[in-house]
Amino acid sequence: MNKKEVLEIRKQFTPENCAITRICGCYVDHEKTKRLQTKTAFLSMPEEEEFKYFDMFRKTLSGKIGRNLLNLEIPLEEEMPGGAQEFLLQLRDSKLKEDELLNAFYDKVIENYICAGNYYIVLIHAMYDIPGRASDQTELYDASEDVYEYLLCSICPVELSKAGLCYDEEENRITERRREWEVGAPVKGFMFPAFNDRNTDIHAVLYYTKKTEELQEQLTQELFGVNIPLSAEAQKSMFQKILGNVLENRAGYSIVMDVYNRLYELLEEGKDDPDPVTVGKYELRRILENSGAAEEMAERFEKEYEEFIGRDTLLQVSNLVSPKGITIKTADATIRLEPSRMDMLEPTDLHGMKCLAVNADGLVEMNGISVVVDLDKPEV
Repeated sequence: MNKKEVLEIRKQFTPENCAITRICGCYVDHEKTKRLQTKTAFLSMPEEEEFKYFDMFRKTLSGKIGRNLLNLEIPLEEEMPGGAQEFLLQLRDSKLKEDELLNAFYDKVIENYICAGNYYIVLIHAMYDIPGRASDQTELYDASEDVYEYLLCSICPVELSKAGLCYDEEENRITERRREWEVGAPVKGFMFPAFNDRNTDIHAVLYYTKKTEELQEQLTQELFGVNIPLSAEAQKSMFQKILGNVLENRAGYSIVMDVYNRLYELLEEGKDDPDPVTVGKYELRRILENSGAAEEMAERFEKEYEEFIGRDTLLQVSNLVSPKGITIKTADATIRLEPSRMDMLEPTDLHGMKCLAVNADGLVEMNGISVVVDLDKPEV
């Protein structure tokens, strides 16, 4: 799914557009015991509760594609009878009305979700009447031909509210606040089937993780039969490690700077594309060669990429570079350059010392004070 497709589903979580038919929940304590199970028609809930759940579901579809929202392909073997896909389809088609299927789902989560505290599993069934679109992308609500029937699951931590004081209106005094078990924002979740090309895709799942470095591979393996892809942090660190190894950590400043400059250019070119910009080993090898690296270095990069990342694995460019720009550190200083101003820093020789010169024309601030860089020493 791309960001436009995710946004289209997020827009359904409002009173005006609500397509949710049923909601079920299971409260689990720190000993993995089911303390409470609920199920009801969503629209029969009090309005105040509906709004809280709408917010929860929108957060389950929040974040960046490739970082917080991961597109997972269900393996072919899991599409066979008895596989993960069959179970999820049975759960969806039951419209969450069969207790046996619900309990089996809760058990899968409880057995494989790693959590030291209490948490709340929320599962909804929804049916979205997909509007057609004109050539100018205007939605045609009277031209709908397909219905997107799906499940959305949110896993939320449940924690005691903070201790503190409060005003007791009945007794007219300040007293200790009563601590309650509060349901927090979701930290994990998924949507099945995926909504690819604005329609049902039973071969894929959209998986949500609040913390990009904690993907819970055991959970995704049990629910979807999927080996989780490299996290955003792992993509960045692996790329940096391979690049450093290949260049033997003695690369010329201009080579590394040019590599990152080309990656930022790719991001800029694809900024209006709803799909994330990705690169594979061939694109990265070409970037390395065009940046001035020797051929043997490029060959070694390709081999290490295959070994540590995977021959056909694509990396998301936004995971390899920071949107804030590039950071350069020396033993005594740290310099940060925005992506659009990476040309401001130039290597130079100053009295026999290797230096990095920063263009100081225009506004210069020192601890918030505007200053002028004067090359003439002031008279004493």
